[in-house]
Amino acid sequence: MTVAEIGGRSVCGLQVGDYFEVTQSSRIVIPAGKHFCIYALAAILPLLPAHQRALDPADWMSRDTLIACPDPEERLIMKIERIGRQMLDADDLT
Repeated sequence: MTVAEIGGRSVCGLQVGDYFEVTQSSRIVIPAGKHFCIYALAAILPLLPAHQRALDPADWMSRDTLIACPDPEERLIMKIERIGRQMLDADDLT
């Protein structure tokens, strides 16, 4: 997930290009020395599990990858991108 655009003032200090990665289905990795706003994170978290699975090309979630932060002053837009695939054994996750 990457900050794609900021149309207002960055209240939380994020910049275009800031990102985090989700690994092993549930681990959020933020680069050392960086941060990510909890409100922007809260906006995107409900969508991440669906984007982690294979999506049919006709599924709206495969086309709609832009998510807005709820802070109207920032007009921050984030983009969900799959940068790799990993096979996990369900027994290791539950």
